[in-house]
Amino acid sequence: MVPQDADHDMYLVLLNAFGTWVGRAWRETDDDEGTYREMLIRDLLHGVYSHPVRIVAFNTAEGWSRNITTEIAAELKQRRDEGESIPTSVQHLLEIGGG
Repeated sequence: MVPQDADHDMYLVLLNAFGTWVGRAWRETDDDEGTYREMLIRDLLHGVYSHPVRIVAFNTAEGWSRNITTEIAAELKQRRDEGESIPTSVQHLLEIGGG
């Protein structure tokens, strides 16, 4: 899970893929085209992730990591308010982002 070019932000998405009683799985974002925030949001809008419950960003070159679930949820809410369709599998994130 170490990026080839570590000098950019990476994203991990925690999926509730198996139901809460069985467990959860982490899924990496795609590194082929660069793991940028906009690509993550595009993938969420296209239903690439099924039932994400937490999104973590990290940058190994800068030595930080943080939970950005609320930030991404707010961005999804803004896009919904601008008319974008939000897949059912990620609509629960809108509640995290305030509505």
